[in-house]
Amino acid sequence: MRELLRRDVLSAAPKLLGWVLRAGDLTARIVEVEAYRTPDDPGCHAHRGQTPRCATMFGEPGHAYVYFTYGNHWMLNVVAHEPGYAAAILIRAAEPLTGLETMRSRRPKAKRDEDLLSGPGKLAAAFGLDRRHDGLDLFAGGAVRLEPGEPPRQILIGTRIGLALGKGDDLPWRFMDAEQLRWVSRPLPKGVR
Repeated sequence: MRELLRRDVLSAAPKLLGWVLRAGDLTARIVEVEAYRTPDDPGCHAHRGQTPRCATMFGEPGHAYVYFTYGNHWMLNVVAHEPGYAAAILIRAAEPLTGLETMRSRRPKAKRDEDLLSGPGKLAAAFGLDRRHDGLDLFAGGAVRLEPGEPPRQILIGTRIGLALGKGDDLPWRFMDAEQLRWVSRPLPKGVR
């Protein structure tokens, strides 16, 4: 997977669907991701160059890029492309597999299990991820890691969400497991229920 990440974020992003995120006794199957890259993506944090916030995006593929947004959410990304060329895959949503009691305790506002990991901020909160995890090699078998899983049989493609008009909101770089829509973040792409 690391070599695919190194070559092209748009090819690698849908291949992350089905992989398992593990942190201690918590596991979840990735069901939704979004791709970001420079230099042609105004929605990418590194679009205007390297800053202290996005420096990890310019590093080795397969490492975690964890950033803080909206004043209260951490978000987990997987770095892609060659070092020096920023790109990352945002882990938008996952299906919880193990450690649900811990996830529920960290996400007390979640009314249903479908709400535990159905957004990037929710996922990071349920897994206890924050700035301490920025830069971790997710493929090195550490405490927080990605493991191969069952790939989806069908992938839905849509435009990314949460971006301002004209800032990459029209790019079809959002990928979802078509058979696991109950776990993905909202809104769903137009025409999907």
